[in-house]
Amino acid sequence: MKLAHIACATALLLAGSAAAQDGGKTITNTAITKTTISLGTATPGGGFPLYGNSFAEVMNAADPMLSIEPRNTKGSNENIPLLEAGNLDIALVAGEPSYEAFMGIGRPATKLKILTAMYSSPGMFVVRADSPYKTIRDLVGQPVAFGAKGSGLPILSRYMLDGIGLKQDEDFKSIYLDRAGDGPAMVQDGRAAALWGAGIGWPGFKAMAESPGGARFIAPDAGEIARIRAKHTYLKPLTVPAGSYPNQSAPISSVGSWSYILVRESLPDEVAYRLAKTLHGIEGEFCKKLSQACETTAANTVAAAPNVDLIHPGVLKYFREIGVVK
Repeated sequence: MKLAHIACATALLLAGSAAAQDGGKTITNTAITKTTISLGTATPGGGFPLYGNSFAEVMNAADPMLSIEPRNTKGSNENIPLLEAGNLDIALVAGEPSYEAFMGIGRPATKLKILTAMYSSPGMFVVRADSPYKTIRDLVGQPVAFGAKGSGLPILSRYMLDGIGLKQDEDFKSIYLDRAGDGPAMVQDGRAAALWGAGIGWPGFKAMAESPGGARFIAPDAGEIARIRAKHTYLKPLTVPAGSYPNQSAPISSVGSWSYILVRESLPDEVAYRLAKTLHGIEGEFCKKLSQACETTAANTVAAAPNVDLIHPGVLKYFREIGVVK
C-alpha cells in the first residue's frame, strides 16, 4: 500500500513537472502550487473594480497556477494602509495618493512598490446635456459629486481646483459617495449638478453619456491647464480622444496622472517577476478585453513611474530582460 502511495505521488510530481514546461523552459517548483494573490480594488460601480476584475480574469486564464482574487475596498486611501499592513498582496491606487505616499506628503514615505502603471486619468466633470453649466467656474456654489469617500478621485480634483484658485470643500457643495456607482443617478435626478471623474471608459461617464438625455463634459481650458501645471508640476497634460464616449465628437484636453497597481513591500521578487511576465505577455489580450487596459504596457510603466527605483525589483528584472530598462 505504501509503495502504491509513493508511486502515485511520484506520478503526480512528474505530471506537474511536465505541465510546468513553457517554451522549453521549466518553471520553478513554486509554479506547481497555485499562487493566490489578493487584489484590492474599490467600491462597486467605479473604474477600479471594472479594471481589477478584468485583470484577474486575463491573468488567471494566462497562468492556471495563479489565482488572483479581487476584493472590493473603499479605494485608494484604504488600499495603501492595507498593503502596508500586509493585508493585501497587490492593489489599485490612483496617481495622487500614490504620489503623496511615495513622496511622504502628509505621512511617512511608503515602501510600497509599483507592479505596473494601469492607465492615465485625465480628470473632468460631466453634466446633463441640458445643463446650463459650461465651465468649471459655473459650478461654483453647486452640489458636485466628487467620487467615493476613499477614492483617489477627490484628491485629483482637489489638486486641480487648487491650481485654478478654488477650494473643493468651500467653493462647492461637495458630495462624497458611499458607492462610486451612485454618482450618475444623482446628476440625472438633480441632486448633483455635476459628477467628477477621470479616465477613458470610466463607468460613471459611460452611464451619463448613454443616458436618454445625454451628457456634456467640462474640463479646464488651456489657460487653466497652464496654471494647474505651474503649481502642481507632477500633473500631466492628458487627452480623452474623440469618440471615447457616446456623442463625444471632439477630443477633450485636461490634466491628470497615472494609476498604478502597487504591491506590498514583502512580495517576493519571484512572484513580482512572474506577475510582470504574465501580464506583459498578454498585453494584446488585455487590451481587447478592456479599452483602458490598452495603456497597461511595460513601456508606459517605466515612463509613468516617478522614479524607476519605485518599480518592484522583480518587475525590473523582467523589464531588463525585455530591454525596457537598461
